[in-house]
Amino acid sequence: MAFSDDLYAEARKIFADKWEERDGTVVPETTNLALGNEGVNLSGTVLYADLDGSTAMVDSETRQFAGEVYKAYLRCCARVISLRGGTITAYDGDRVMAVFIGNYKNTNAAKCALNINYVVRDIINPAIRSVYTSQTFQVKQVVGVDTSKLMATRTGVRGNNDLVWVGRAANYAAKLTTLSEFPSWITKAVYDSINEEVKLSTDGRPMWQARQWKPMNNMEIYCSNWYWKP
Repeated sequence: MAFSDDLYAEARKIFADKWEERDGTVVPETTNLALGNEGVNLSGTVLYADLDGSTAMVDSETRQFAGEVYKAYLRCCARVISLRGGTITAYDGDRVMAVFIGNYKNTNAAKCALNINYVVRDIINPAIRSVYTSQTFQVKQVVGVDTSKLMATRTGVRGNNDLVWVGRAANYAAKLTTLSEFPSWITKAVYDSINEEVKLSTDGRPMWQARQWKPMNNMEIYCSNWYWKP
């Protein structure tokens, strides 16, 4: 059989096979799913944290310095995500994806976004200045958060595969990180269900501002410049 015929047979089998789905209460591991049409359904909140301007950084800074920025940002994000009860599901270059589940998934994810903003502002950038005293580079980043029904399924080939997350939240959270005007973005679905402690400051000021997401049919979303010490 020719290589192209083999690929056609594999693709056709994927489309023809029936799905086996089950409900989940925890974020699954890759080993919990077969490579066939098998999925785990759950209600989850997806957080994407993404370095802003990383292309310009690698063009203007040394590889070593850019690598240090990547490592510091992703490591700090991972620590904060874990602190807030999220599960890291993927690293992709200069960004990290996490899934939050449970009764407080939206509050925890929104708080995590504000925590990450604090970490960049008050930990990573001061750390850079303490070592590179003449360095003017400032780390900037964007976090996007959305919530929806999700299906986790395993894709790839034997020996080289991973989970993919199918559902609105996975796509919208990633797209929100392209909005670099503010460091934290959440959808209305997230905002409507977060606790008041993440909506209002201790003196009653709103921590989020409503915006219209024009490329997404003027969908209502919320942005924030606020930061929260983890």
